[in-house]
Amino acid sequence: MSPKAPREDFSDADIEVTEPQDYAAGIGGVLHSMEPAIKNMGLARTAKLMTKINHKDGFDCMSCAWPDPSHRKLAEFCENGGKAVTWEATPVTVPRSFWKEHSLTSLEDKTEYWLGLQGRITEPVYKAKGADHYEPVSWDRAFGIVSDHLNALDDPNEAAFYTSGRASNEAAFIYQLFARALGTNNLPDCSNMCHESTGTAMLHTVGIGKSTIAYNDFLESDLIIIMGQNPGTNHPRMLTALQEAKENGAKVVAVNPLPEAGLMGYKDPQSIRGYLGKPIQIADQYLQIRSGGDMALLQAISKRVLEAEAAAPGTVLDRDFIERHCDGFEAFAAHMAMVDEREVERATGLSSVEIDELANRYINSERVIIAWAMGITQHRQGVATIREIINLLLLRGNMGKPGAGASPIRGHSNVQGDRTMGVWEQMPDSFLDALGKEFGFDPPREHGVDSVQGIRALDQGKIKVWMGLGGNLLGAISDTNLAESAMRKTQLSIQLSTKLNRSHIITGDEALILPVLGRTEVDMQLSGPQYITVEDTVCAVHASHGQVKPISDQMRSEVAIVAGIAHATLGNRHGIDWLSMIDNYDVIRDHISRVVPGCENYNEKTRRRDGFLLPNGPRDERRFDTETGKARITVNELEHVECPPGRLILQTVRSHDQFNTTIYSLNDRYRGVKKGRYVIFVHPDDLAELGLTDGQTVDIFSEWKDEPDRVLRGFRVVAYPTARGCAAAYFPEANVLVPLDSTAIGSNTPVSKAVVIRLEPSSTPAGVGRPVTV
Repeated sequence: MSPKAPREDFSDADIEVTEPQDYAAGIGGVLHSMEPAIKNMGLARTAKLMTKINHKDGFDCMSCAWPDPSHRKLAEFCENGGKAVTWEATPVTVPRSFWKEHSLTSLEDKTEYWLGLQGRITEPVYKAKGADHYEPVSWDRAFGIVSDHLNALDDPNEAAFYTSGRASNEAAFIYQLFARALGTNNLPDCSNMCHESTGTAMLHTVGIGKSTIAYNDFLESDLIIIMGQNPGTNHPRMLTALQEAKENGAKVVAVNPLPEAGLMGYKDPQSIRGYLGKPIQIADQYLQIRSGGDMALLQAISKRVLEAEAAAPGTVLDRDFIERHCDGFEAFAAHMAMVDEREVERATGLSSVEIDELANRYINSERVIIAWAMGITQHRQGVATIREIINLLLLRGNMGKPGAGASPIRGHSNVQGDRTMGVWEQMPDSFLDALGKEFGFDPPREHGVDSVQGIRALDQGKIKVWMGLGGNLLGAISDTNLAESAMRKTQLSIQLSTKLNRSHIITGDEALILPVLGRTEVDMQLSGPQYITVEDTVCAVHASHGQVKPISDQMRSEVAIVAGIAHATLGNRHGIDWLSMIDNYDVIRDHISRVVPGCENYNEKTRRRDGFLLPNGPRDERRFDTETGKARITVNELEHVECPPGRLILQTVRSHDQFNTTIYSLNDRYRGVKKGRYVIFVHPDDLAELGLTDGQTVDIFSEWKDEPDRVLRGFRVVAYPTARGCAAAYFPEANVLVPLDSTAIGSNTPVSKAVVIRLEPSSTPAGVGRPVTV
């Protein structure tokens, strides 16, 4: 029997809460991946797709950006990768009758989960000004609506072009080309909300905003420190790399306020031991740090490294590396001597014994990798904290040698590739010069808006057309109520999407949804089937080939839609042949080879079975393309989150059955939550101090500066062993509590991991279901 979309929405009325797990994967990972796949896609389709995901002649997983090993297993995917494939390749489609039956007003209170379960969007739909329903339109009509609006703007900067990490390199390249040929650098993207802090910090300190390691470096490392990252849910295949690293002798240290299952133990689902044996221990040391205390911890470790060198000169620091490749050491050393241990303990919630242990592990390890994700970047001092990561690595020369380096772990499959292709509101002049030379026009030089600035510009009426290449901006961005109010002020909002989400429901005066092919589907154009390319978290670029027939012949590829809109809008302006790029993606890749650094001979390189690695100065030759030509050891003033009495520090997190804002189910089995999402995790001792009890329903108030409180009502309290003084709730539901202007210094990334909140007993009874936002 074919699956059907649910008619009724979901609530937390039947929520179940049990003890959290202390290991990840095992038989549960297999069952929770394969059961929904076979149920929704059937055995044959499941087998065809699951044996091709992340394979050299297959398609790249549309989930996380974890790199692929050189030797692939038959099942080279994780539980959540399997769920992502099922979610995209479902045979369920949104029928034409759906648009007549459901007004936008009636859809406003639907959950992201319900919206996604309605199935694939298979034809373009349009909401006219003053209308409350979408209605099907032809592709020509859709392109005409967009081109009419864009050509009627008084200034190209009244348009913005948002990008999600799902976009291919080819689509991203022509998308930024279109925006700049139109005359704007308004190219916000999802990276603004996640690893922008990483790029800002690393560009300044080592000259590149990407990982300085390759996949095999994990297998050669002595010590891997994982900070603010949950691999068991967000990058499950990383657990296999950590297991192999430990088998080679590496030690692993986890730094995280929450006790995450994947950081504690792992059962490899592709080995007999993973079913019959005990889980292997992942973290040899687990530091449950107070949220926002990472910068203090890193400074404390660096201070101990310098003290060890002073006690035994010439035995701890890599003096040769520092003298040849770094600057700023003397000022840094003087600053570290003034680090206050009492302030460190207050900021981190850790004891000096715990910090000493980690410092000793670092000092006694020759090859160290530090990996991190949103738990580091989404803080006010996210940029400074990452600079401290770099400082610590540089002290012992842990950069540009096997088994050592900086490893920011990207959370979306091609978010890094999109940036490489030019999707950034502030690309350097060197890129713009090359782009202009290739296409015969002078690209705009004024920096555009990022995601937060884009929402503010929408709110102020400065942006009149908003286009989204994939993604769900309104689900992902902070300050949900403000963001939705801002989007309603646009003249036209456009989304290129596979399935419904919140950004299709809250729209401008007019709105378009344009259905795109998925990664799993064959992309057939005039010259034959096309492949696309992506870049993973370690700068490896490879091809992705669709495997199954598209679920509808009305859908078009990202490239075909973007180039089609560009042709309808610009025509022959600048002499750019948009239609040839649709017919054969080799044309796009030839352009890429002459514009994007490191992508010379791009067609030839991407046809290699293993793809290729982009050049990386710090990794390849200890070359640092900074302002001084050296790696920069920096001085950063310590600042941590001040939390008044009776308040907690909230971080927003994913559930296990979730990818970004896409909800696969209402379960989070690693944390012991089933059939619900409207929960807040709080330490039992904090609950006792606040006069609250496990299972009680509360209202959550976020407090920021002198602004009115943002409120989320009707959440169930879950007593949970998080760090004292800290709390956690799922996004996108809790995004309403994050102020739009609460952003990281230097990167403007939303501070979603350090929201000061208070909890009050709610008048809403437990189990009633949906929360209310104010």
